Amino acid sequence: MSRKNWIVFILMLACGVGIFAYSLRDVKLSSIIGDLEHLNWGWFAIAFLCICLYLFLEAVVVKIFMNDRHDGFTWKDAIRIPLVEQLGNGLTPFSTGGQPAQLLAMMQSGVDGGQASSVLLMKFVVFQSMIVINFIISLLVGFHYIATKLHALSLLVVFGFLIHLSVIVGLLLVMYWYGFTKKATNILIRPAHWFMKQGRYQKMQVTLNEKIDTFYQESLKIKNEYGKMAKVSLITLLQLAFYYLIPYFIMLSLGVKGLNIIMVISLNVLIFMVISLFPIPGGTGGAEYSFSVLFSSFVGSGSKLVLAMLLWRILTYYFGMFAGMFALMVKPDRVHEPD
Repeated sequence: MSRKNWIVFILMLACGVGIFAYSLRDVKLSSIIGDLEHLNWGWFAIAFLCICLYLFLEAVVVKIFMNDRHDGFTWKDAIRIPLVEQLGNGLTPFSTGGQPAQLLAMMQSGVDGGQASSVLLMKFVVFQSMIVINFIISLLVGFHYIATKLHALSLLVVFGFLIHLSVIVGLLLVMYWYGFTKKATNILIRPAHWFMKQGRYQKMQVTLNEKIDTFYQESLKIKNEYGKMAKVSLITLLQLAFYYLIPYFIMLSLGVKGLNIIMVISLNVLIFMVISLFPIPGGTGGAEYSFSVLFSSFVGSGSKLVLAMLLWRILTYYFGMFAGMFALMVKPDRVHEPD
């Protein structure tokens, strides 16, 4: 990692410690230690297994996309990709570093940059689509709970959904109305010319048009791979299900009774949307706040809630970053061009 990334990593760890310390303002540390001593490690192990399966299934998606592109793209290469992605996401605002990190990891494996971008683009389309589908279902189940619990948070959830939905709509427009979308995009970015230098504006315009052209070419392949896309979509749905189940098993490990698994999953889906809006790496601050507000009715407001929040963040954020750092140290295998 670069020096800048190390600084961000240390800052995020410091922020996590600070948030945990702040959460303890009304809770005795001895109570946290007591809850930890009585933790059901079997249920927590299942929660840990869930995050591992979440990462593994993303590797399965990468392997499926790569199978007909390169001979020799090994499982080690495939598993390395989501781990590096977690590190990239965790160190950048709005998780913008995940895609470049994956691209770099695939190129280190000997994959051509264009083909790597193609695979990552298709994976992104599927992932975003499944997030939107999950969110629509969760809105029907848990949105009334959020609206009653905290009105401001419900606005953030809706705003997050609109952002993800607009991404999917934009991608569909490129796929099916390529000419119109390209012209409309160039018209919409014209006001930026008023605030930018001519050279910088032209560079942005060229880059944007190139990305639209690239996605359109890849969309032609997507249209002809219905079977593969359906398979990958189902795997991604299962992948997200394991992620959304993590708070459920964490609360079971703390001895919380009477949990509604559907409600817990739905609320975690909505938290995922809130996190995506916070401009701090990892959604730090917003993630912890959302978790504590939404799950306080299940766990209460004492030491168990603080410990549940801490364990959840360790599994869903810090574990991924440390795993990504380890993946960067692993030497990738080199692919061979297919005959």
